[in-house]
Amino acid sequence: MWVVHHPESRNLVSLAYLYGVFTTRPELVGTFGMVGSTHWLASSAAMAVLEDGGNAFDAAATAGFVLQVVEPHLNGPGGEVPIIFAAAGSAPRVLCGQGVAPAGASIEHYTSLGLDLVPGSGLLAATVPGAWDGWLTLLRDYGTKSLRDVLDKAIGYARDGFPLVARVVDTIEMVSDLFRDHWPTSAAQWMPGGSLPVRGGRFRNPKLADTWEWLLAAGEAAGSDREAQIEAARRAWSQGFVAAQVDEFCRSAFRDDSGRDHAGVLTGADMASWEASYEDALTVDFGQWSLVKAGAWTQGPVLAQQLRLLEGYDLSYVDGRPTAETVHLAVEAAKLAFADREAWYGDVDDVPLETLLSRSYASERRALIGDSASFELRPGSPDGREPLLPKHIISGPSVLTSDPTGAIGEPTVARSGVTRGDTVHVDVVDRWGNMVSATPSGGWLQSSPTIPSLGFCLGSRAQMFWLDKDLPNSLAPGKRPRITLSPSMALRDGEPAMAFGTPGGDQQDQWQLGFWLAHMAGLNLQEAIDSPMWHSNAFPSSFYPRAWTPGELVIESRAGADVLAALQSMGHQVVDAGEWTLGRMSAVARDSADGLLRAGANPRGTQGYAVGR
Repeated sequence: MWVVHHPESRNLVSLAYLYGVFTTRPELVGTFGMVGSTHWLASSAAMAVLEDGGNAFDAAATAGFVLQVVEPHLNGPGGEVPIIFAAAGSAPRVLCGQGVAPAGASIEHYTSLGLDLVPGSGLLAATVPGAWDGWLTLLRDYGTKSLRDVLDKAIGYARDGFPLVARVVDTIEMVSDLFRDHWPTSAAQWMPGGSLPVRGGRFRNPKLADTWEWLLAAGEAAGSDREAQIEAARRAWSQGFVAAQVDEFCRSAFRDDSGRDHAGVLTGADMASWEASYEDALTVDFGQWSLVKAGAWTQGPVLAQQLRLLEGYDLSYVDGRPTAETVHLAVEAAKLAFADREAWYGDVDDVPLETLLSRSYASERRALIGDSASFELRPGSPDGREPLLPKHIISGPSVLTSDPTGAIGEPTVARSGVTRGDTVHVDVVDRWGNMVSATPSGGWLQSSPTIPSLGFCLGSRAQMFWLDKDLPNSLAPGKRPRITLSPSMALRDGEPAMAFGTPGGDQQDQWQLGFWLAHMAGLNLQEAIDSPMWHSNAFPSSFYPRAWTPGELVIESRAGADVLAALQSMGHQVVDAGEWTLGRMSAVARDSADGLLRAGANPRGTQGYAVGR
């Protein structure tokens, strides 16, 4: 079993440095408020809202909108957002800002087009955009600030410009031929004058600023009441100008990564009939700590499954690095948990989560973990039920190849371990004890053509559905795709104590596992974020074209040559990802005993930042 240390202990910090644990930055400690996110501008904007008297919900929404501007290759207004939150003194809840499949998104329609997978890019992959309604619902019910207060900073960056990080330009360059040849509206927005924007230069998106100003005006026309304004702005999105422009744009055909042009099926009526919703959080006990996740319409429960499996082992870190045995056991547990994800997870009522997360089932599955790497995909049989897998998986693993269309449906880590992009994340805790963990995504600039009248594009989350019938994650109108987005929260002795998460597609709940293990081994938030990360590619990707590589283990070289060699000797196909390449974790924490707040953020990619006081 794990030896769980008090992560806020001064003695622990001293002990960590005594043993030479490396950290890129200090763990932030204060009493007023803490923010961690994947971009320094979002973290700073959220902190400014806290300084202005706002709470964690106001701050998180502010960061969410800023991230849509400054990380457009990773998320946008046409995307989605799952949120785990806890109001001070209350149990955690989940807010679902993931839109559903349109009414016209039937398996029969897609297969009639000659498709066996939902394309990973273009209009056919769009679900109902959920981020706007998700953030506004949270702001209405738990925030204190006006919509203008919350949108002001994002509008300012869109209107007046923001520094364009190099990765945005790299992404545009990767899809520049697609933009020129097939997505002219995207070329006009992201390649003004036909040239790539300047790395590090000031970039503007005035059309997006116009869209937000129009929505604000519609909201403020409802009068001076804050909630009435938010409600009016929600309707203006789903039943007004935005929905009308989306409907019109989706009737045109554009190239997607099937190599052909297709029109979309999303309509204004689909947008008008959907709204964000609340649901109970999934809370799984691990002794003094409990893990809080969203349900099986996300991949979130796999983190709990991995931890259940690992309860049977002694896991250790030495000088801030995991041992080879720890990585091996974690990877083998991930293979079993993610195999169950493929067979059992989806937006259906009969997912056997209680059994999947039980100690008895974990004991049964743990017996499959051996001393060498498994190359099999082995879903279990909870409650004696026979697992069902898509034909695409049953036929065997497919190797990821370059897409001839140039479209990028996957905002995650390439199979070589090199980051192609991912998504975004934000965590906030305030002085009152409110706590938020959110992983916004979708609507990234490279996955769907820009709607020129709005200044943003639609998402491509429908690519996560299967076109086989009778599976938990089969495509159906009105259904949520089983998403990879996976924010996290943790309770300590029943009290909300930590919010954390990372972008990274299928890797999210593997990198979070590494963070959790390091933190439980005694590393503080920043040390745990800085500790070497790893992930397995030995199960099907959630993204088109659903490739996977049995036995492949991607790991940062900072784990040590001895660890990599030992893993190789255990049969893993080890890919050295370099020193600082995996994960974009952030985390905030609160000690209910003394009220101290803490935060850390990822140094990889020189973008993520934690701020606080």
